[in-house]
Amino acid sequence: MTAVETRARPHARTRVLRAGLLFATFACAACGLVYELALIAQGSYLLGDSITQASVVLATMVFAMGIGALAAKPLQRRALASFAVIEAVLALVGGLSVLGLHATFTWLDLYWPALIVISLLVGTLIGAEIPLLMTLLQRIRRQDAGSATADLFAADYVGALVGGLAFPFLLLPLLGQTRGALLVGMVNAVAGASVVLVLFARTIPRRRRVAVAAGTLAVLTVLGVAFAGSDAFLRYSRSVLYEDPVVYAETSGYQEIVLTQSSPVTEGPTDTRLFLNGDLQFSSIDEYRYHESLVHPVLAGKRDRVLVLGGGDGLALREVLKYPDVREVVEVELDPAVLRLAERHSVLADLNDHSLADPRVKVVVADAFAWLRDTDERFDAVIIDMPDPDATATAKLYSQEFYLLARRALAPGGRMVVQGGSPFFAPRTYDCILNTIRAAGLGTTPYHVNVPTFGDWGFVLARPGPPPDLRLDPPEPLRFLTEPTLAAARAFPADRHPTGTERPSTLDDPRVLRLTTEEWRQY
Repeated sequence: MTAVETRARPHARTRVLRAGLLFATFACAACGLVYELALIAQGSYLLGDSITQASVVLATMVFAMGIGALAAKPLQRRALASFAVIEAVLALVGGLSVLGLHATFTWLDLYWPALIVISLLVGTLIGAEIPLLMTLLQRIRRQDAGSATADLFAADYVGALVGGLAFPFLLLPLLGQTRGALLVGMVNAVAGASVVLVLFARTIPRRRRVAVAAGTLAVLTVLGVAFAGSDAFLRYSRSVLYEDPVVYAETSGYQEIVLTQSSPVTEGPTDTRLFLNGDLQFSSIDEYRYHESLVHPVLAGKRDRVLVLGGGDGLALREVLKYPDVREVVEVELDPAVLRLAERHSVLADLNDHSLADPRVKVVVADAFAWLRDTDERFDAVIIDMPDPDATATAKLYSQEFYLLARRALAPGGRMVVQGGSPFFAPRTYDCILNTIRAAGLGTTPYHVNVPTFGDWGFVLARPGPPPDLRLDPPEPLRFLTEPTLAAARAFPADRHPTGTERPSTLDDPRVLRLTTEEWRQY
């Protein structure tokens, strides 16, 4: 063997070890970002207000990463053993984080303290990774600090990119939040152990290798058992959170969808309820009151073409399709999972009279804001049936800019209606929505009705020009709404009359989100 060949072998092994360690850095970084995103997403699903959730998680974790980096300084003398322990603990805490948050939300009412503690733990452990990995990288081959830092952070940042993309596009659709975090925890445990058991196996005694392998196996066992039992755990937690039995549950790319159904012990109607991210959307007992009040006043006029924004459950569509002179209805819904449920679940499809299958209906799966911005279609009536603005994603659908786009979609003489929340429980929110519609150049007529499940519920009828009249022109008598009932709906009590003092909500200043959060927090 020549001297050149003898020197080439150590160099080749060094390159392999460096590549392996950088790949482990890449994998650990991807796992760390998934933990971060999972904590943010879980909070948004359970509590709404995604801005607050993201701010708290990001600020806490970045702070904790600094603490972790400092705490790792004395650990560098035993970098390999310290790294193995940190990765095992991180895999366990990060993997179980979503499951733990769900448990604290369901049983302990300690969600916020748990979120902060978990964010601190995960952030501290992630922060300790880089100093230890840098020590191990220099142990393989000494190089100047700048080059070593560049190599390590390049692998770290690319891993973060992959983790950030994998979470919404791969893990959430295929596994959901809980099982996705558990699977990532397993990957994290394997990545951490491989550094010790594969890359540096020759440098440590067999006894320590066995200890690392046993510890990793224990972590994988815990996460695997949790993965296998996660569906049963979630079913049980939903049975605690929801009053009636859960008959359908799905976590889509946008929200958690839950359908419950009561089992009456005496004769009476079965109550089917739809919840999105824990917020009640309707009860089959009285939803007709809500949907008749939303739809029929806006259709008392020309109604050849109708646009429904939101309302993927098909119940507003059911009311629209009662008019034989409606020629076309365009239904724009963001979440295809809601549409599938409304079309394929027998109870919900019967409730909406199979409205989504009507040949007059054209279904568009799209963000309503983006769709309005791009469309050049015009409609005689626009029905805006969106979830309450208690999160960033829905707040933009109550903005002045959104209502300007909706106004542009109106044909000459067209009218628009918006569900505005509860004038009793959230009077400032209702007033803000009313004034935001007015700021878009529309004349408004506010009205409200009693929906027993929701309480006092408000709507806003609008059109370009003067305020529209409230009237009805249904093809047949309605179950709830009559001309006298509608006339009375214009009257507000003195303590809940819209004041007209709230400033409009805009994309730049989403006041409606802050008001909704403040007013509903007490109920």
